[in-house]
Amino acid sequence: MRRLRACLGAAAAVGLAAAGTTALVAGSASGATSALSNRWYAAAPYLMPLDNDPPDPAAIMDATGLKAFQLAFVLAPNGGGCSPTWGGTAAVSSDTAVQSVVNTIRAKGGDVSVSIGGYGGTKLGQVCSDAAATAAAYQQVITKYGLHAIDFDLEEPEYENTAAIKNEIGAAKILQQNNPGLYVSVTTAGTADGTGWFGKQMLLEAKSQGFTPNNFSIMPFDGGFNGAASQTGALTNFNQILQSTFGWDQATAYAHEGFSGMNGRSDTGEYFTQTDFQTVLDYATSHNMDRFTFWSLNRDRQCTPADNGGRTSGTCSSVAQNSWDFAKYSVKFAGATPPSSTPTPTPTPTPPSTGCKPAWSSTAVYTVGNEVSYNNHNWKAKWWTQNETPVASDWGVWQDEGAC
Repeated sequence: MRRLRACLGAAAAVGLAAAGTTALVAGSASGATSALSNRWYAAAPYLMPLDNDPPDPAAIMDATGLKAFQLAFVLAPNGGGCSPTWGGTAAVSSDTAVQSVVNTIRAKGGDVSVSIGGYGGTKLGQVCSDAAATAAAYQQVITKYGLHAIDFDLEEPEYENTAAIKNEIGAAKILQQNNPGLYVSVTTAGTADGTGWFGKQMLLEAKSQGFTPNNFSIMPFDGGFNGAASQTGALTNFNQILQSTFGWDQATAYAHEGFSGMNGRSDTGEYFTQTDFQTVLDYATSHNMDRFTFWSLNRDRQCTPADNGGRTSGTCSSVAQNSWDFAKYSVKFAGATPPSSTPTPTPTPTPPSTGCKPAWSSTAVYTVGNEVSYNNHNWKAKWWTQNETPVASDWGVWQDEGAC
């Protein structure tokens, strides 16, 4: 569910990087306002401005006091090429729809960050020739919208591609150098261990390039998590990974660590309620973490009775809630006080009974997202596989979806 081209040529991109050109982000044609504090960009929840029944950001701002939004996702064009698009289909260069959303938010004193990547689709790091060309494509987005913040959401399937991750990390470093003051976050998958093998390889790539963003954030959901305690445990383990990778002490690692959650019912049927968000928020603030965000504002509203609790939706949470309950935790992380409201009781939902998927076959070919049953559990393929027996493992091809 999270993760439900006017490009400079390579030679020109290399010239841009070599010259160290400073992008005047606040002076672009987008009419950008002065930057908010970094804490607001660190708290910005994800919003899909073109898909999943986009909510009115002005209404969210009025109801919650939220000032910053993380717009998602910028990808390579579906037809190929090294130029930025929204969702692979809408060219950034000719965009007016997202620009209108940005203008609405800024007119009320807020601002946006843009997230590149996400789950699925073709990423620019996969198709651009090198880090400089990748950075040049992203620079178009920064300049178009006068950005003060950007998020690199590096996950499946891109983060399994060594060359693509090298391009993305290299591009992030170039953008950081060429846009002084740019807030840069890097978001990747979370596991009980903190992050899996590919996430650790991404951190090593950042270390080898001498790149340090404002934060590295993990997404502790869709991996066998069960409420806030499992998430804070993953954050503690991820802190240790940051320490060992970069040679930081614990406090420095927390100052470069972030949390990116999923409100309500996750893709794999986990549930995260308002109480869970409060627990993780308390952990994040008490450990002086740099970021607290979630996927997504499109989902931060209650489902209709027919849908509530029975499925994962891109447009509602599947838990009992008032509209924008989860956004208020981001507001608190930013250091502001949300308007008071009468809370909706939020009992932990009982996941619906799950039927078994078609039985796994050793001869069948499975691709990402295919579901099977084996040993009275349902399993989802993380990538292409054949003749790999479903077994629970952070690094294996199969994701355990629970008993059936």
